[in-house]
Amino acid sequence: MSKKTLLAILAIALVLGIGLTYRLMMMGTETQSSGAGSIGGPFELVTQNGDTVTEKDFAGKYMLVYFGYTFCPDVCPTELQVMGTALDIMPEDIAKEVTPIFISVDPERDTIGAMGAYVPHFHERMVGLTGTVAQTSAAAKAYRVYYAKSIPDGEPEDTDSYLMDHSSFVYLMDRDGAFIRHFNYGTPPEDMAKGVTEAVEKRG
Repeated sequence: MSKKTLLAILAIALVLGIGLTYRLMMMGTETQSSGAGSIGGPFELVTQNGDTVTEKDFAGKYMLVYFGYTFCPDVCPTELQVMGTALDIMPEDIAKEVTPIFISVDPERDTIGAMGAYVPHFHERMVGLTGTVAQTSAAAKAYRVYYAKSIPDGEPEDTDSYLMDHSSFVYLMDRDGAFIRHFNYGTPPEDMAKGVTEAVEKRG
């Protein structure tokens, strides 16, 4: 076999290898995207008014869902403020079809009273949900939310002085509780309002 023929074979193999690698990468991307459909699911939690609710109580409305905690120093209040502002600037007929929901990842401190004092600051229609550790953990798992207690060095395990590390996405769910899309942390309220409005107008 001549050197020229060998180089040609190697070149063809390289092209085929690159093509196969690209295809595998695209398959991985498609798998990750299709996995978004499994975000959301059943939950049983308690509102800031003390009422026990499940996902069925929100059926028929779109849900704008955020997971966080009332002791959060910056990220949570920022995102909840964005949600509230987005609702106020989108068309009224669209906004009334959307229920803003704040779910606690820190139920040990986020009592019904704490949630009741907290959520009205962000929107008059915002629903705050808490519950037992098992209940809030199940809800977070259904929405694929990461969270973990972060205890400062030198503090005992049972301290109340801790932060919660957690993912920060706002989820838009449809009238049946199915995932539509999410908004990343830092999304301007105008962009969130536009995204929600487009989704509601498209689906009706």
